Amino acid sequence: MKIMIIGSEGMLGNDLVNVLSKEHEVSTTTIDTLDITDIDKTIKTVKNNKPDVLIHAAAYTDVDASESNPDLAYKVNALGTRNVAVACYEAKCAMVYICTDYVFNGTKNTPYKEYDQTNPLGVYGKTKHAGETYIHDILNKFYIVRTSWLYGYHGPNFVTTMLNLAKTNDSISIVNDQIGSPTYTVDLAKAIALLIKKPSYGIYHVTNSEYCSWFEFAKEIFKQAQVEVDLKPVTTEEFQRPAPRPKYSVLENYNWKMEGYPKIRSYKEALTDYLKLL
Repeated sequence: MKIMIIGSEGMLGNDLVNVLSKEHEVSTTTIDTLDITDIDKTIKTVKNNKPDVLIHAAAYTDVDASESNPDLAYKVNALGTRNVAVACYEAKCAMVYICTDYVFNGTKNTPYKEYDQTNPLGVYGKTKHAGETYIHDILNKFYIVRTSWLYGYHGPNFVTTMLNLAKTNDSISIVNDQIGSPTYTVDLAKAIALLIKKPSYGIYHVTNSEYCSWFEFAKEIFKQAQVEVDLKPVTTEEFQRPAPRPKYSVLENYNWKMEGYPKIRSYKEALTDYLKLL
């Protein structure tokens, strides 16, 4: 297949290129080579590439900065995604859209299935959800892939942040009342490689198995890395941030399971592999 990846310079984008180029012809764009907020350029670029599948992995992902830059977040995450969807329509190719657990408000307290009601709390989640809506309105060949708590080798992430903090701090305070599923970008890329082999279009939740709080994730990181540090659990209220965050945003890989795909390994197993790279 001919696969085009928008946002190939990102943490997930890098792993998508590595995984997919093993068996597909892959073309890429970066933030420097394609401005997705320019609809004419986006259509022209995609049509020139003639992909069978386009993976849209570019986004404005700064959750807190989105609150003070709502126009920019909307322009990139909503209108930019619309532009990519229009380009896919014009090029007659399928689209994969990387979305987020932040489309939910986190009040359910049991894992979210794909058909559960969305209700994002902050600007980031609202603009990413608006991107979903545009895709539904424009295309009939798409995979919306919602994932959560990403970490990987090719970008800053929670794991490296914790390990770096431990070098200069004896004690670290970590939020203990936000629950989610840490997801390794390599495992997500491999899952997407499986997804696009079949025209089983729709919404998919794709995360590593098992879930934890940020505090529990930090504990696991330091345990596996064999680093001694004093961790202090704090509440969301004690650790004030500009953007509201869902308290419980565990995604159940329900459609993934229903389609017969193999269970994705635990985040703990994935973390072990990731730490070997550091």
